Amino acid sequence: MLKKLIYRTVGILSAIIVTVHTNAQTAARSSQSLDGKWQILVDWYGIGNADDIARNKQPAGKNEFVEFSFDNSQTLDVPGDWNSQRNDLKYYEGTIWYKRNFDHQPETGKRSYLQFAGVSYRCEVYLNGSKLGEHEGSFTPFTFDITKSIKPGKNLLVLKVNNERREDAIPARKFDWWNYGGITRSITLAKVPDQHILDYFIQLKKGSLYEIRGWVQLNAKQQQQTITLEIPEAHIKKILTTDSNGRAQINFSAKLKLWSPGQPKLYTVNIYTANDTVTDQIGFRSIEVKGTQILLNKKPVFLRGISFHEEIPQRAGRAYSEADSHMMLFWAKELGCNFIRLAHYPQSEQTVKLAEQMGLMMWEEIPVWQGIQFTNPQILSKANNMLQEMIKRDKNRCGIVIWSLSNETAPSPQRNKVLAQMAHDARLLDSSRLISSAFDHFKYDGNQILIDDPLSESLDVLAANKYMGWYAKWPAGPGNVIWKSNFNKPLIISEFGAEALYGNHGPADTASLWTEEYQEQLYKDNINMFNKTPFLAGVCPWILADFRSPSRMQAQFQQGWNRKGLLSDKGFKKKAWYVMHKYYLQKQKQ
Repeated sequence: MLKKLIYRTVGILSAIIVTVHTNAQTAARSSQSLDGKWQILVDWYGIGNADDIARNKQPAGKNEFVEFSFDNSQTLDVPGDWNSQRNDLKYYEGTIWYKRNFDHQPETGKRSYLQFAGVSYRCEVYLNGSKLGEHEGSFTPFTFDITKSIKPGKNLLVLKVNNERREDAIPARKFDWWNYGGITRSITLAKVPDQHILDYFIQLKKGSLYEIRGWVQLNAKQQQQTITLEIPEAHIKKILTTDSNGRAQINFSAKLKLWSPGQPKLYTVNIYTANDTVTDQIGFRSIEVKGTQILLNKKPVFLRGISFHEEIPQRAGRAYSEADSHMMLFWAKELGCNFIRLAHYPQSEQTVKLAEQMGLMMWEEIPVWQGIQFTNPQILSKANNMLQEMIKRDKNRCGIVIWSLSNETAPSPQRNKVLAQMAHDARLLDSSRLISSAFDHFKYDGNQILIDDPLSESLDVLAANKYMGWYAKWPAGPGNVIWKSNFNKPLIISEFGAEALYGNHGPADTASLWTEEYQEQLYKDNINMFNKTPFLAGVCPWILADFRSPSRMQAQFQQGWNRKGLLSDKGFKKKAWYVMHKYYLQKQKQ
């Protein structure tokens, strides 16, 4: 598995660098947004012919007609999911063809790339009638080098997008959120120099507050090439030299202002060669564990967290704009959080960057969720690819402190082996962060809950999804429940909570009435339990806001929504919000 991982890492590097670094206009680089209105064909029965649709076939004469034609077709906004844009597509799972034209003016000495920030779930990409390739996975970027395919003047771009749920997909057929389909993130046409900076990584060495480590990779495998690294504010300028693979190592010490939730300091970092320049905003911080503590910059930190989906409650659709991201993150800050769990998949790059700027630490995970077939090599290959794409995209974002491998996967010899190997592989790609995975299988002995999942050996941080008082009965009074662990490691309660319909009031002791009072009391009871768990290093309620889920079928209270939010589906605060806010204020003072 490791050899396959390394091989495929090389194969996707060009995709990642364009994704991360072509947004800014520089003398060497430029980019053109392809967002906006795209024409569509809804392929209800999945019978569309790519040979005709991809080249937008037109009738050859008066006696010929074309049924699958974009002429006078309807449009959808890109970025955006199709489910929330048209009522007849609300539950649609199938194929939609997207089409738009764009103009291109060739430049000598430049390469052209098409960058896709996210398409849900699988897609095929066609340029001027020829297939460029395909991609599977909704939440990570991919790129095609179109230098030889693009032509001067008008170009035709067609995407075949499919969101059908399948057992061999990740997540698998059953999952507890809305199956949004479409081009949900931006598309960019990028131009870079023929010889360019392909990728880079720069962070503090794990365990150090001064040693800066990393590398810069050029697209050409040429040695003795000069690369300059600058951090102007810190008066740092380093001259690097590439090896025979076109890679230059970064290795120096400096006393920088460290990033933290209280002071989310970011530095402008410039990397340039004779032909190319990239600029990024990078923070420097240390994250590690010592016994049952999590240390940020060598100091113990308690993670005051919240989980949220990439969904806007008021619009009941996929979040895609900077305003969407800011609203969700503002709520997290208002709650008193210093930490967010980006569930259950890599969320948009703008969300990650904005969270970092706002001083929020992050847990980012791939959608290996519950019923994954760990014996299927094709599924494992997809999981590995998603892990690589996630780490490649966000490896320079210091706000991300935890990579998560999975959520609520049942222990088995094969699952334990696969996820342990993935933890190992993740550390090869990035050793500067912590590794975790959310468990929901435990052992019980009277009032004791024991964490004994064998995967724990391969993790830095233990994480427990435990819905005491909702899915699980209290074995004793909340203050008498004792968490135990076979591992001397910190614990995050990565999910807990209960459902409540906003505005529905009544008894605090009856779960079946879905009252705000029951949810409120459950939060108080869980906090009572947290306060008596000595190796607890953080909590992360499920979830910030109610979210859409077809699996939630209770007709009176759920109505297709998971109601565990601290906020309603319109963004109104439930009573439990104030309980959690008070708890976080207390933890902040400790």
